[in-house]
Amino acid sequence: MLKKYRFVPLIVLVLTGIAAIGWWLHVSHVAVLQPKGVIGHKERQLIYFALGLSLLVVIPVFIMLFTFAWKYRAGNKKAKYEPTFDHSRMLETVWWLIPTVLILILSVVTWQSSHALDPYKPLASNKKPMTIQVVSLDWKWLFIYPEQHIATVNFMQMPKDTPVTFELTSDSVMNSFWIPELGGQMYSMPGMTTKLHLEANHTGDFQGSSANISGAGFASMRFVAHVGTDQEFARWVQTVRRSPNRLNQSTYSVLARPGIGFYNYYSTVDRDLYDTITMKYMMPGMGTM
Repeated sequence: MLKKYRFVPLIVLVLTGIAAIGWWLHVSHVAVLQPKGVIGHKERQLIYFALGLSLLVVIPVFIMLFTFAWKYRAGNKKAKYEPTFDHSRMLETVWWLIPTVLILILSVVTWQSSHALDPYKPLASNKKPMTIQVVSLDWKWLFIYPEQHIATVNFMQMPKDTPVTFELTSDSVMNSFWIPELGGQMYSMPGMTTKLHLEANHTGDFQGSSANISGAGFASMRFVAHVGTDQEFARWVQTVRRSPNRLNQSTYSVLARPGIGFYNYYSTVDRDLYDTITMKYMMPGMGTM
């Protein structure tokens, strides 16, 4: 009777380990697993789904690993000795069929989710979307609000439950814009504009950063993304408009110099500044910044 249940402790140990890892992930603050936005929630579902499918293979493999190691140990004289065994159609069918089915399932899900979560695809919402233009510099982030005609450095604010279209470019090397709790990253590259659509459904401060090594100040290339109510956003815009700073070709040339660890507000912005930054790499001689 005892031999019948000799593998129960091993199974319990494996399940306990999985439960412990799950509990740790739940109580610890892993940003991508604590989403505060529409895209972030969908991406977390994909992570959990892929993890669940993977465990269907990983758990049995580890159980068999310890089972075979114990059963066919040198001291077990009762193990069946079959030195000529080299083939089993049933076993080969099982260990090829199961991974094949799982890969097919993942392929379908990947295809569907890649189109559903296309970063260039606008988000469906009853609220009018807003646009924020993002410029990655050495080693700071410039946020331009073309509709509000303001700009900020290393700090951005957006209203809750409002789709935001991020237009990204770089005035330096290629970089990567990432707010883990709101959604996936998107590259910013000189001479072109990429897009990312996000929407936050929780208020609070969320840490953004560069997800692409871009030089000596890369580790300090962080920013704060604050999400508040519509009224709070409107008051914040009025506060920024009272700033004495103006962002034009001259002040931008100073801002673009390498530097880290500061915040700034600009009450006005040259309307063509973002386009000038982008086009100067496409049309040599355009702009002298």
